[in-house]
Amino acid sequence: MSPKLSLTVQYAVESDDLPTRPQLRRWARAALERDCTVTLRLVDADEGRALNASFRGKDYATNVLTFTYGEADPLEGDIALCVPIVVGEAQTQGKPTEAHWAHLVVHGMLHLQGHDHEDDAEAREMEARETQILGRLGYPDPYLPAA
Repeated sequence: MSPKLSLTVQYAVESDDLPTRPQLRRWARAALERDCTVTLRLVDADEGRALNASFRGKDYATNVLTFTYGEADPLEGDIALCVPIVVGEAQTQGKPTEAHWAHLVVHGMLHLQGHDHEDDAEAREMEARETQILGRLGYPDPYLPAA
């Protein structure tokens, strides 16, 4: 049986160019490996910075933060995506914004389910998994330079 996803999306930012709930659900589901209950929150730079400072001790906003609550089944967690960081990175890296959103949702979902990139071997494994999932979704390898 396929894993089940219970997804709540919170938009804490107003903008015309944010991903839709169906897009976010599709990207999260593509990375699903086990039953999960997830809140996906799109935040501004102030909230992103506050979350990163409170939970990681880093006084700046980052693109995605993942919070997992125990090992229960279904797995429960929150993923915060910082809108101005995600959009700015896509522009700086010359990538389509939609593809970058998809990548970071997949990245956050994999973190939620225990994947990490603390050392080179873990990073290679996680990046390969992300690339595979994004390829199935029709997006290019996020680790290749933009054309």
